[in-house]
This record gives sequence, C-alpha cells and structure tokens, in this order.
Amino acid sequence: MSLPATLPPAESQAGRSCPLDYVYPPSVFDRAPEIECEVLYVAGGLYGNLAALDVIERLAAAEPTPPTIVLNGDFHWFDAEPRWFAETERRAARHIALRGNVETEIARETDAGVGCGCAYPPDVDEGVVQRSNAILRELAAVTPAETRARLAQLPMHRVAQIGGVRIGIVHGDAHSLAGWGFAQDRLDDPAARGWLDDVRHRSRIDLFASTHTGLAALRDFALPAGRLTIVNNGAAGMPNFSASGFGVVTRIATSRSPHRSLYGLARDSVHVDARAVHYDRRAFLERFLGRWPDGTPAHQSYFARIADGPDYPISSALA
Repeated sequence: MSLPATLPPAESQAGRSCPLDYVYPPSVFDRAPEIECEVLYVAGGLYGNLAALDVIERLAAAEPTPPTIVLNGDFHWFDAEPRWFAETERRAARHIALRGNVETEIARETDAGVGCGCAYPPDVDEGVVQRSNAILRELAAVTPAETRARLAQLPMHRVAQIGGVRIGIVHGDAHSLAGWGFAQDRLDDPAARGWLDDVRHRSRIDLFASTHTGLAALRDFALPAGRLTIVNNGAAGMPNFSASGFGVVTRIATSRSPHRSLYGLARDSVHVDARAVHYDRRAFLERFLGRWPDGTPAHQSYFARIADGPDYPISSALA
C-alpha cells in the first residue's frame, strides 16, 4: 500500500498545508474501541529519541498492571541516518503506533507538495517551516521502500476504552492528523467551546489524547454535549517546559500512578496524568549533534529547546 500524492489547496504552502487525506470527521470516533486496557501510555513526539523510549519502557515495567503503549505519531524525525532510522523502526514495532505527519509524508512515493505536513499556523515563523521541510527531505532520503509501505498502513487514530471512559487517540485533533485544535492556546480561546461541543457530540469521545503541537496541555470542559477532557503530551522525546530537560508521556488508567506525576486529574474513576520522561540527555544530545551539527536545519530549529527547554512554564500546561 502507498499513500496518494494528495495535493494541497493551491493557496497553501509546503509545511503549512493540510492535505485532504489528513482530514476526517469527528463522527469517525463513534465506533467500537480497538484497545481495551487498564493502563494506557500515550507517547507522541518521540522524534527518534530512543533514550526517551528506554525510560518509557522502564516506567511501564514498574507498573503493577502492564500498560499498553501507543506511539501516536512522529516517532521518527531526528533519526535521518540509516542505522538510527532502522533502530527506531525496530523499537517502535514493539508497540501500537499511529502515523503522524512525519510518517505520512516519508511514506509517500512521490512528493505531494506539502513539505513536512505540519500544517503550521500563520504565527509560526517561515524559517521554522522551511527548516522542517528540509528535515523531512533528509529523513525521506533514508527511508527504505519496504518501510514506506509499512508506515503507509499505520492508522491515523484509534479508540480506546478504559473503565467507563472512551478515549480518542490522535496525532493532531478531532478533525485532522495535523490539526492544531488541541494546542494549549486554541483550547484556552473561549471561541473554541462551540467547536469542542460539536466534537464531543459527534464523536461520543470522553477524552482525546494527542501530541502534534509540541507543547503539553491538559484541559477539562463541561459542555452541553457532556464532559470533554483533552490531554496533549507535547513531546515524549524533547523537553516541554522552561529550564527543563525531560519529555512527557500521558498515562490514563483505572489505578493511581505508582510514580509521581507532573500534573493530572481524575474523572469517572479514571486517572489522567502527565509523567516526566527523564531520559539520558547527554546520550541523546551526542547522537543529535552527530547527525545535526551547528548550521543544519534541525540544529537551528531544535538545539536550544533540547538544551534548555522551550519558553513555556509548566503552569501553562494545566489550567
């Protein structure tokens, strides 16, 4: 199977467009769950950081009940080197995986003209957009043909059931693989409540777990259609908060976390927590710099965040 080279609208630019084959209606989540478990880890935005995956797997091994681990997209990104890429593929294959925009675009047999598929909003600097497109090209160049076929077959979303809570696992939001509707600033906009109410009504989902936007957030809404919780882990493979050096994984379970959580909430006897992923920063930084030295697109866009964290306080993640 290969993904079609879906062209973006004419007015769109590479890196800012949302291909038509990324789009789905919220009603697609009104279905029987594919995943039923007591403990779920959702780890999006691994970005090839296998030191972070080591920690996630160790956290999972310490749980009294073995968790189901879902890599909800963009497990590839910095690993644009054949051996690193192959190792990421091998490790990701141990878990349930969704394709993010990264996996979707490197799976295409021909350039669809959408660049990285990030669908960056207008407030993102054009330099960031162009550098992401360049990273995607370098990553695609090391993607074997047989891997493209496997990645193309990965789903865009999954429905899970934990206790009495229905969970929609996505990369972006309830409308698109690369949607930004579950970004912290979008969720905090009062104008979003009508859209969220429509999503709740049409999807019959109680909780959405996402990543894509790169910054962690947890929000809980009382809407006419019912309670809706949104949890975004930001990035499992990069720092998420100011002056920090850890990734974040979302834990959703019928039991309390055996480890300290950064923040969380409980609803309908289900616990929703953000847990720190304290990976080996030195090991990851050495591997990153070995592939992306000073002057390369990934170094320009991501080195400061990897070294010192983004300009985003942890207080902004939970409102």
